[in-house]
Amino acid sequence: MGYLEAMILRYFPIIFLPFLLSLLFSSVLRADAVIRTNAMNATTIVEYHIEDKGILVELEIGIKNMEAFRYVFPDNIYNQMGFESLTQAERRSLFFNKDFPIVADGKKLKGSLVKLGSASRIQRDKITGEPLDIQQPEPVIRAQLLYPFFTDSSTGESIKPKALVFGETTSSDDVDIGFVAYHRGVAVNDFRYLAKDYTLELDWQDPWYSKFTQRFLRRQYFAPISAFIYVDTFEVRKEIVVRPKDIQRWIDLGLNDVDVISVEKQGEIKLKVAEFLAKYHPVTIDGKKVKGQLQRINFLDRTLSSSRVVDSSKPLRIDSAILGVIFSYPTTGLPEKVVMDWDLWDERIKIIPAAIVDEAGSFPIYIQKGWTQLTWLNLLQNPSQPTLTQLSAPPTLVKAYAYKWRWLMLGAAIILAIWLVVYYKRQRKWSLSILSTTSMLVLGVVVGFHVANSTYTNSTQIHNIVSGLLHNVYRAFDYRDEKDIYDVLDKSVNGELLTEIYLETQKSLKIANQGGARAKVKNIDLKSLQINAASHDTLQVKASWIVTGMVGHWGHTHQRVNQYQADLTLSPTDGSWKLTQMNVLEENRL
Repeated sequence: MGYLEAMILRYFPIIFLPFLLSLLFSSVLRADAVIRTNAMNATTIVEYHIEDKGILVELEIGIKNMEAFRYVFPDNIYNQMGFESLTQAERRSLFFNKDFPIVADGKKLKGSLVKLGSASRIQRDKITGEPLDIQQPEPVIRAQLLYPFFTDSSTGESIKPKALVFGETTSSDDVDIGFVAYHRGVAVNDFRYLAKDYTLELDWQDPWYSKFTQRFLRRQYFAPISAFIYVDTFEVRKEIVVRPKDIQRWIDLGLNDVDVISVEKQGEIKLKVAEFLAKYHPVTIDGKKVKGQLQRINFLDRTLSSSRVVDSSKPLRIDSAILGVIFSYPTTGLPEKVVMDWDLWDERIKIIPAAIVDEAGSFPIYIQKGWTQLTWLNLLQNPSQPTLTQLSAPPTLVKAYAYKWRWLMLGAAIILAIWLVVYYKRQRKWSLSILSTTSMLVLGVVVGFHVANSTYTNSTQIHNIVSGLLHNVYRAFDYRDEKDIYDVLDKSVNGELLTEIYLETQKSLKIANQGGARAKVKNIDLKSLQINAASHDTLQVKASWIVTGMVGHWGHTHQRVNQYQADLTLSPTDGSWKLTQMNVLEENRL
C-alpha cells in the first residue's frame, strides 16, 4: 500500500464524513482556507484601535497616495499640490464625512486630526503584518485620527455602539490600503485590504467575539480554545490553547470585572487552569485510558507565523491573554491508536480548531458537537526509530602491539627472509622454526599496518567514528525519561563527562521562547575534521558540526540550528570508542 492510499484510509472518516455532513448542513459546518494576502505591503496602512470612548486610527500614507489623502494635509502642502481652493475646515469635513467616514449604529462619527508628520515606513512581517524591529528608509506620512463615540446627554458617558461601518471611499481608484482592526487590544481580523462598507459587530462584554459580518475577514485564530495531539515514538502530547477569560465561565479565577491580569495573579491562574483542564478531554492510547502529566503551562503570544511564551513580568490584558497547556503521556514506543474525546462545551464554545501531528505532518480538523473525537491511527510505513550507529571496534591488545611494533617487525621480517634465502642456498633445506618465526613476523607486520590503515591513518575511518559517536550522543535525547537518556549516553560517553554532556546538550536543545520545550534532533552534520593525534588508545581531533532540531507546538514548527567547534578525545573503553574529553571552542546559533 502506498503512502497516499494509507493517508486516505487514515483520514477517510475524518475528511469525508464532515464533508458529506456539510453538504446537508451547510449552515452548521464550514471549513475555511487560510487566506494570505499582501495587504501588509500596501502603499497605505490603517490600524483601527477601538476603545471604550472612541476609535484611534493610525494612518501610514504612502507618498504616491498623497493626492488621495490631500484633504487631511495643512494649507502649505495642499496648496502646493495644485487642487481647488478650499479652506482647511472644508477639507477636513470632506475627508471625515466622505473620504474616510466611520459610522456607528447608523450615524457618522465626528473625526479630528490628532497628529501629522513625516516618518519612515514600518517593516512588517510578510504573513502576520506585525511590525518588525528593522526599519525601511522609505518615507511616508504618519497621521493619527480620533473618532469619539457619541455621549449620553443625561450622563455624559460615551455610548458604546453595537456596530461600526467603515472603509475608504477616497476619490482615487488606484489606492491600495491594508488594514487591521483591534477591539480593546484584540485583533478582530488578520491583515486584509480595506474596501467600502465593512461592518464590524462589537461585543463589549468580550471583545474576543467581536467580528466582521463579511466572513472572509474572520481572523484565522477566531476560536477561544484550540487543541492539538502530537504523537512521537516515546511520547504523546495533548496541547490546549485557551483564554483564561473563557475558563472563568466554569471556575472562579478571580477575573470578574478586571481589565488586566496582574503579574502576581498569573501563577495562581496557571495552576487553577491546569487543574481544571486535567479533568477534561480524556486520552486513550491503544484502547487504554491514560492519565496525563502536566508538562508546561505558559501565557502565549500567538500569531499566524509563530507562537512564543510572553514575558511573565508584565501584566496582561484580560481580553487577549492566552494560555498554552501541555499534558504528556509517556509511551514505550510508537502507539497504534490515540484518541482524545472533547467534552467541554457551552454557549460560546461551539467549535474547536484542532490538529493531529506526527512525523508525516499536521492534519487540521474542526471538533464540534456530534464530532467530538480527535483520532490518530498509526499508518506510518517507515516511522523513524532512535537507532545507534555501529562504530568500528578499537583494536584488541594483540592488534595494538602489532601496530606499535609494526616497523620493527617489518625490519626483522626482512632480515629473517634474507637470512632464510641464504640459509636455503647453503643447506638446501628449510628450518621449521625459522619459517614459523618469519611467518609470525610477517603476520604481525600485516596486522600492524592493517590496523594503522583502517583506524589511525585513514581519515575516512576516523571521520566515520567521530560522526557516528556524535550521532549516538544526540540520539540519546530522543528518549524522554532521564534514566533512559543516561543509559544510552553511557554507551558513547565515559566518566565525569557524561553528566556534563547531558546538561549541556539539554540546554542547547531547549527553545527559550517556547517555555523550555526541547527540540528533537533531526540531523547531525559533521562539517570538518582535523586529526591531531591517532594511536591505538587515543584519537584526538578538532571537529566542527551542525545540529538541526525541530519542535512542534500550538500548530507551529520551530527549528533550532546550532553549530559547534570542539576538541574531542576518544579512547577505547569496554571494547568500544567513547568520548572521554571535550573542549567546546565555539557555539553559534544559526
